[in-house]
Amino acid sequence: MSENSNFSKQIFYILFFIGIIAAVFVLKTLSHILLPVIFAVILGFTFLPVVEKMRNKLHFPWALASILVTLLAVVIIGLLFSLLMTGISSILGNYPKYERKLEIIFQLFDSIFNFGFDEGKTFFENIWGFQKIRDMVQKFALLLSSGLVNSGKSIMMVFLLMAFFLIEIELTKKKVVLAFTKKGDQIKGIAKSVIGEVTQFLSIKFFVSLATGLIVFAGTALVKMDFPVIWGFLAFCMNFIPIFGSIISCLTTILFAMVQFFPNSYWQIIVITILMLSVNMIIGNILEPKIEGEGLGISPFVILISLSLWGYIWGFLGMLLAVPMTVMIKISCENIEYLKPVAAIIGNGKEKSGKKPAGGFFKKKS
Repeated sequence: MSENSNFSKQIFYILFFIGIIAAVFVLKTLSHILLPVIFAVILGFTFLPVVEKMRNKLHFPWALASILVTLLAVVIIGLLFSLLMTGISSILGNYPKYERKLEIIFQLFDSIFNFGFDEGKTFFENIWGFQKIRDMVQKFALLLSSGLVNSGKSIMMVFLLMAFFLIEIELTKKKVVLAFTKKGDQIKGIAKSVIGEVTQFLSIKFFVSLATGLIVFAGTALVKMDFPVIWGFLAFCMNFIPIFGSIISCLTTILFAMVQFFPNSYWQIIVITILMLSVNMIIGNILEPKIEGEGLGISPFVILISLSLWGYIWGFLGMLLAVPMTVMIKISCENIEYLKPVAAIIGNGKEKSGKKPAGGFFKKKS
């Protein structure tokens, strides 16, 4: 009997390995179809507790509550985008104030690398004179224009799918029971765990990002850097993008500090540099992976690997989804006997004793 059991396990692991390779191929090939759906489902899980409270405490009809929550999400995203665009417009509007300093910095680099700076031309005229930079800017403008159109369509599709997902999820409990008569309770438990842990991850990410933004805002305000609200808001938003977001926020803030304070005050540039590097190193690379790893029961090392894997499959957007997708995989593996060793490897070696996942949709009604 044990020999048959071992043979079955071997066959299962071989098929499982083949299935992983096939899944990676399918996920990468169908990314343009799957990504909006997955974003919509994750957002739906995130806002599901709000819909439940509106239905249970405020007595809203489920469909109406789902639509209102979706509209609220659209408004929040719109306000954040509007605030970011306002900040960019403010910086561009004050460009003449910084143009002379840009020329001084460019001349400094020209004295070292001999770029060929022409003092009779403006900063942008000198920059535009480089063929590689001109080609790069033109390609970026083309990609940005097409990307904005495609992104707008994709965002609208995500929110539309999210609305229908929330409306239909009320029937999910009955569908699960009908489709999986014997395994219905187990599948409901998996879904409840996924909802709870994905919501927990997003909560952790929000508060860590908020702390990062407040520290950057306070630090830039103390050294009298222009637009401290913009740099704090940029740090808050970019922290939602693993690894690369923090790098973009850090470099942008330091470069602007150089433009504003060079060559009159070096200490403020040094303070901003130390501030941004410290915040991103301590919070982004030490505290956040540790909090996420302990809170979600996932090894910080596995989180970093998942960023690379999902980044390969779905690119930049895959890195945004890396942790939620890893959480879903871990919970699924915990509920499949042969895959429990995989869940143990993904985990952080600590059992969550007595912890019940958040999210009450799958609770039994008395």
